[in-house]
Amino acid sequence: MAKTRTMHHCTSCGASASRWQGRCPGCGEWNTLVEQRVVRRSGGSGEPGPWGGGELGPPVAITEVDTEDRPAVPTGLSEVDRVLGGGVVPGSVTVLGGEPGIGKSTLLLQVAASMARPDQPGGPQRVLYVSAEESLAQVRHRADRLGATVDGVWVVSEGSVGRVGDLVDELGCDLVLVDSIQAVSTAESSSAPGSVTQVRDCAFQLVAEARRTGVAVVVAGHVTKDGALAGPRVLEHVVDTVLAFEGDRHGELRLLRAVKHRFGSTSEVGVMAMGEDGLLPVADPSGLFLADRRAGVPGSAVAAVLEGRRPLLVEVQALVSGSPSPSVRRQAQGLDAGRLAMLVAVLERHVGLCDLGRADLHALAVGGVRLSEPGVDLAVALALASAVTDRPLPPRLAAFGEVGLTGEVRGVGRTADRVAEAHRLGFTQVLGPAVARSGADLAPPTGGPAVDSGSPGMTGVRTLAEALEAAGVAPGA
Repeated sequence: MAKTRTMHHCTSCGASASRWQGRCPGCGEWNTLVEQRVVRRSGGSGEPGPWGGGELGPPVAITEVDTEDRPAVPTGLSEVDRVLGGGVVPGSVTVLGGEPGIGKSTLLLQVAASMARPDQPGGPQRVLYVSAEESLAQVRHRADRLGATVDGVWVVSEGSVGRVGDLVDELGCDLVLVDSIQAVSTAESSSAPGSVTQVRDCAFQLVAEARRTGVAVVVAGHVTKDGALAGPRVLEHVVDTVLAFEGDRHGELRLLRAVKHRFGSTSEVGVMAMGEDGLLPVADPSGLFLADRRAGVPGSAVAAVLEGRRPLLVEVQALVSGSPSPSVRRQAQGLDAGRLAMLVAVLERHVGLCDLGRADLHALAVGGVRLSEPGVDLAVALALASAVTDRPLPPRLAAFGEVGLTGEVRGVGRTADRVAEAHRLGFTQVLGPAVARSGADLAPPTGGPAVDSGSPGMTGVRTLAEALEAAGVAPGA
């Protein structure tokens, strides 16, 4: 028997409350709770539960559970398959999140065309592309531009999730692409498309449809200004895979990474470039990042970082200028603003660069990439020191390492891979932590000379002051 009650859901994080409150108990935002009518159905006697699921059946001993493996079906796009661990898994639900205009629709249409081609590695797949935001003519124009007009791809301009389930049964699809989750709706909810209730209910129905039919479902989802998926957090919890599609929509570089993946690792990153023919794989990401670098300019440093399992070389730049007002500016693009402020404080306290505290600072990760790994600290500190002393770093120098509050350079992972990538691109001098994260390589006692940490071609440094001295940008040098 159906029961109706009133709940309040947060439009920011999706948290629920039995009564209205001024502040959301989940995320702490003010005035974000909205009233929603929730219809709950009893799950007894085989009657569907609240999200349309069928009869659960009797409990089964874990030793008797069927362990039939469903192999992943390759998409035919190398960078996408790299992130997914081989391809999409039948019966799974994947969310592709990204900012508007970043290229989500382009990527989905390329996946549809690639998987439907006769020479597809896993065999041609029957694909249904559900366009809830664009007309069929708009989708066709994009497909013609991308060379994605192939047989085996069915397109429908539909905003009803229930209708999507009917089309899956009619066409016998292997893959369903929904663009986007914020534009579709279900008749079971009276809320507008894109609301918390609609996004949550549509996600549950799509998951139920994937489990029932064994069809792989990929949905596009918009993100908020802080980078989180728009809609309730339950959307991320209920699906199998969450992919983040990042990059500067005014540039060509795009990064695809798995935030959540039930069928494989989340440590892989796909690198693609947006061109006139769509998204193309980038064979040498480090070379792309450093293509326009000007060597011998103060304020420029090369960081050896890890994006997933990939070692990359990325240029970081810093600009230090006098501030005419008592308040100074600290701006970071592609870098963590909190860590930038911390590095400034360490440079002032432990290195003696006192001019930083009275100047405007701007830091940038070139190429539109976002670097959150602590291993970028040393390169950012070198760029700041180079800018304030107006002395360029050696043109063939790369650096990596985490900087602590006491001025020490701490170990990071995959040292050998970073050094090898730097040497591959012709960097002859690499500065890194003297002590590896594993602790296998020990630094000498305080006061001893800098040592090599065990990676050939790398100069190990224990403190930020030693790193600035080795790079030739120490104050007073």
